[in-house]
Amino acid sequence: MARRLLIDPVSRIEGHAKVTIELDDDGTVRDARFHVTEFRGFEKLCEGRPFEEMPGLMARVCGICPVSHILASSKAGDQLLGVDVPPAAVAQRRLANYAQLLQSHALSFFHLSGPDLLLGFDADPATRHIFGLAATEPDFARRGIRLRQFGQRLIELLGGRRVHPPWSAPGGVNQPFSAAARDEARGWLPEAYQTLELARSRFRPLLDGFREEVDHLGDFPSLFLGTVSADGELEYYDGDIRIVDGEGNVVADGLSPQRYATYLGEASESWTFIKNPFYKPMGYPSGMYRVGPLARLNVAATAGTPRADRELRELRHHAGDAAGTVCASFHYHWARLIEMVHAVERIEELLDDAVLLGTTIRAKAMLNHREGIGVSEAPRGTLFHHYRVDENGCIVTANLLIATAQNNLAMNQAVKQTAQRFVRGHTPAEGMLNRVEHAIRCYDPCLSCSTHALGQMPLVLELRDRQGGLLERIARD
Repeated sequence: MARRLLIDPVSRIEGHAKVTIELDDDGTVRDARFHVTEFRGFEKLCEGRPFEEMPGLMARVCGICPVSHILASSKAGDQLLGVDVPPAAVAQRRLANYAQLLQSHALSFFHLSGPDLLLGFDADPATRHIFGLAATEPDFARRGIRLRQFGQRLIELLGGRRVHPPWSAPGGVNQPFSAAARDEARGWLPEAYQTLELARSRFRPLLDGFREEVDHLGDFPSLFLGTVSADGELEYYDGDIRIVDGEGNVVADGLSPQRYATYLGEASESWTFIKNPFYKPMGYPSGMYRVGPLARLNVAATAGTPRADRELRELRHHAGDAAGTVCASFHYHWARLIEMVHAVERIEELLDDAVLLGTTIRAKAMLNHREGIGVSEAPRGTLFHHYRVDENGCIVTANLLIATAQNNLAMNQAVKQTAQRFVRGHTPAEGMLNRVEHAIRCYDPCLSCSTHALGQMPLVLELRDRQGGLLERIARD
């Protein structure tokens, strides 16, 4: 008889979620959905707050990627002031963004997905975790911790602490970067390069053993969205939006991030608290698009740094079509590895740039505009902060368009495709269900960031008896 399977909670992701898998009478998968079960109404919490407070407040949205929210919020504040940020402050912000990307990607690659990659999808779940990985692959696990520590330490050198640093603000940053801090950061670079080379040497041979997973853990055409520089290179702090399709065709280019609301929409579904962004010209849900490491590498012509470009060429040759587009969600891991290499290269460049040590670090002004939109590339993809303020500079409305939400349609498609390929029977093996979870881990979702209110959220309360019969239903539309 028909049955519903439940994976609750989904493990080794940031936040709380579950997966439901609907089985037909013969045990084949009819449908599967990814449900985000937590709700955090950040936009509503912002209302009435002075915009100057927003970077510090928005840092608390997430303990994994606070710098991403600080930067997007600060850039929205820059626009409200109508100022040009001093070059030294821009250099600091860029450096922090690369450090943020490095530490977050290291957590995902080495510790959240590493147990599946190195121990196997069918390994005993009692040991298929970070502690089991550390027991089996102690050097690999330790190096992952150290690489993440480098990113966190660099954030601390810039902002005073590793999590929620009170550092960037509308108009610039709050403190200069010292030569001593620069020299300490330089000392981490050789170990970081060694660790990434080790990760590359371990990851590449694994792919041959995961051919079925590569092909069926979310391999489908979609749009890909990310920011690029004027030269088409990877760009995390500034730049315009480029969108390509699954065949490498440029769908849209040179889109201003300030106009995001004209080409990106947000839809809601009753079965999840996360929103479903889509590309408006194609409608919902046909306008599904992906963001994050794989999307950024698909939209960029080059990485712009030598080591990362070599890795990018190998990825495109191995996994892409003739145009170089890579659609397999499994290759988010490879893309994350390439981005870590790129981040370390860019960190080295910035540490060698004398502009970084400049002492003019903040432009100050009164409120000059009533609307500000700040955009940066967070580890999981393009992040938008959109504020409207009153005459006193207090937030009237705020909208946070989070990267994980922008991947939500794709994550649901990946979950369904994976379940239909690997889940068999009414009592599937644990490894089958772990592959469904891994389809989500490919995207490294941050669910505490991405669950927000869209207008007034519907509220439904159902009272049921022990047999599941509905006794009473109360709804707020």
